[in-house]
Amino acid sequence: MTRIDDTFAALKDEGKKAFVAYIMAGDPDIATSLAVMKGMPAAGVDVIELGLPFTDPMADGPTIQLAGQRALEGGMTLQKTLDMVSEFRRGDTATPIVLMGYYNPIYSRGVERFLADAQAAGVDGLIVVDLPPEEDDELCIPAQAAGMNFIRLATPTTDDRRLPKVMTNTSGFVYYVSITGITGAGEAQAADVAPEVARIKAVSDLPVVVGFGVKTPEAAEAIAGVADGTVVGSAIVERIGNGQSPDEVLSFIKTLSDGAHRA
Repeated sequence: MTRIDDTFAALKDEGKKAFVAYIMAGDPDIATSLAVMKGMPAAGVDVIELGLPFTDPMADGPTIQLAGQRALEGGMTLQKTLDMVSEFRRGDTATPIVLMGYYNPIYSRGVERFLADAQAAGVDGLIVVDLPPEEDDELCIPAQAAGMNFIRLATPTTDDRRLPKVMTNTSGFVYYVSITGITGAGEAQAADVAPEVARIKAVSDLPVVVGFGVKTPEAAEAIAGVADGTVVGSAIVERIGNGQSPDEVLSFIKTLSDGAHRA
């Protein structure tokens, strides 16, 4: 059992849905992103997704692309991202942290070294958007052997033939991408999401959380109402990019978590 497993089990016992929030590590600088990260649990965040900056973020829209650019220009690295996790863990040993990003920085570091360092820092799970199930031997299986969850994305274009393959070796939770395209585009609709969540649950016992296109407390409530939780990323990152203070960002995050927890 990982922190992710424990968190979802506890939420289920309480009859609550999960609120997952994403920020980019090092955006616009380490101090600001760490201040937001440290304040997330008190703002109602159940699982933290920490973006790993990368030069070619193909799945991300302009908001998160710009966040990655700001972080990289500020000198953010994989090591500094892990250092952020270690610093967070000095004050919080319970909140799950998922690193979300692309395979290249991990490959460059070396999978074995990366997994040892990530586990030591306190990372609980990985979302690596450019590694399909056919490449599970690269990172997914070693990560799970190291005690970390490997969380997979399912999308509206993941058909019934492909879905069981996507679910193979997935653990922690399933991240359902509610809309086709990049992050920050469009708005998720609960009526569209509900049958897709049911389709995933027919082939997996894992919790299903829904992200992409969730931007308001009302949307967080509606989407969490038809899933096991919801993810908000671009709407939070946009406020960081606009120069809001950590306190202002965390106040917004609290409205989103309140929405998800009302579901």
